[in-house]
Amino acid sequence: MEIEMKIKGLIMDPISKMPIVLLEDPNSEKVLPIWIGVFEANAIALTIENIPTPRPMTHDLLKNILAHLNIVVERVVVNDVRNNTFFASIHCRYADGEMIVDSRPSDAIALALRVHSPIYVEHAVVEKARGLKIDDNLEAGESLRKWLETLRPQDFGRYKM
Repeated sequence: MEIEMKIKGLIMDPISKMPIVLLEDPNSEKVLPIWIGVFEANAIALTIENIPTPRPMTHDLLKNILAHLNIVVERVVVNDVRNNTFFASIHCRYADGEMIVDSRPSDAIALALRVHSPIYVEHAVVEKARGLKIDDNLEAGESLRKWLETLRPQDFGRYKM
């Protein structure tokens, strides 16, 4: 079963200093944190903030190529997590057929934002993510878990790329 999620925000992990995209199920308020790279976070942030770029970025290029080929991105799905690594797929429609393309979640999300496609997460991934080992250092992992649980709305959007 797939759960439609929205981007709750981008934040910086205070321990690893890596960006985290937070996906939220608006119906249950479950939050799924996915650690991503700085460049992907920047691509997501630019779109969220509606900041134009002077030249197309990689995800804009992909969007333009898909449009020229009449390929529609119907949805992206975060569909697995293995060894603390999330996996995603981009579901596209071309003519009468469907194409499913393997992707990193960060790239899938950045593309979905640009083409205005919904973002889904498999229910099993949300369940698996609850038991993820956040950090090898138990104390740091527990402190990060507590920090994520106590985030307030005003904490979102404070990121520098």
